[in-house]
Amino acid sequence: MSNPRRSAKSAGKSPLVLITGASQGIGAAIANVFAQEIRGVRLALVARSERNLRTVAKACAKYGAKAEIFACDVSDEAEVAALGAAVTKRLGAVDVLINNAGTFAGAPFAEFAVADFDRIVAANLRSAFLVTRAFLPAMLKRRRGDIFFMSSIAGLGAYPNGAAYCAAKFGVTGLAKVLRAETKQAGLRVCCVHPGATWSPSWSKSGVRRERIMPAEDVARAFLDVYRLGRRTVVEEIVLRPQLGDV
Repeated sequence: MSNPRRSAKSAGKSPLVLITGASQGIGAAIANVFAQEIRGVRLALVARSERNLRTVAKACAKYGAKAEIFACDVSDEAEVAALGAAVTKRLGAVDVLINNAGTFAGAPFAEFAVADFDRIVAANLRSAFLVTRAFLPAMLKRRRGDIFFMSSIAGLGAYPNGAAYCAAKFGVTGLAKVLRAETKQAGLRVCCVHPGATWSPSWSKSGVRRERIMPAEDVARAFLDVYRLGRRTVVEEIVLRPQLGDV
């Protein structure tokens, strides 16, 4: 039996989904899941590594997706402004914005360098603000759009050696709440996603068994499932954790 929501979305112009941090990990997995499940979906893949983006775009194209890449440092205001103009000119208005870009570094509070703190906050929080600000006006004008923020369980509870990352992700959580409050009467849906430990190459030397960590594909599918809900329903927050508990 066909999915009525999928059919309805497929009946008109295929949605344009913009994903930051799309060159690897969860971002690449999100791109692949949307490519597989939404026929003819248009993808704007954003990250700093053009080479890695090309690899992801090629994989998505095998499923019939129309993927274009945009190399950009999403923590840089000028680059994000240029990104907004380029995406709009080449592809039109963004229907689904997924603020996935981010990075991690840990150290005891008293030993954390100011430069590293600024870098982590910029990559995780400033980037989400800048990219959302670039594409929000068009969504408000159309009175339609979906905006996702990638927070973390670190945006819900603090832990040792996580001063910068927890501060950034708590900020992302707050940013999503504010945007939801400001735009819920304008037809926009805002969702904040809080994943626990999710497998990526960075875990390969951690000593933690892969079986203890969630696969990126599962986290990616949560984004798709939330998006597929009818327009009268919004998932404001979703928490995903490894079945065996936090690592």
